[in-house]
Amino acid sequence: MNATTIIRKPIVTEKATIDSNEFNRFTFEVDRRATKAQVKRAVEELYNVRVVSVATQRRKGETRRMKHGWTTSGTIKRAIVKIHPEDSIQLF
Repeated sequence: MNATTIIRKPIVTEKATIDSNEFNRFTFEVDRRATKAQVKRAVEELYNVRVVSVATQRRKGETRRMKHGWTTSGTIKRAIVKIHPEDSIQLF
């Protein structure tokens, strides 16, 4: 897999923004089949930064009651990437 298929999009929430400002950790939605090593290489390649560590989460899809029965949203995988203190990523 290449870097653009591994990293799907950055996750911009209030908690992720605080993490990026205070602790230099950035959150991305990644491909479910990607490993930590692949995520590390992809972030280093796309943003030209040095990655210190990668933590991943598999977020199970949510089941909801709809008008005509039950539906489940898809399972996603997110990666929290800590980068070197001297580097930075400008998402916007």
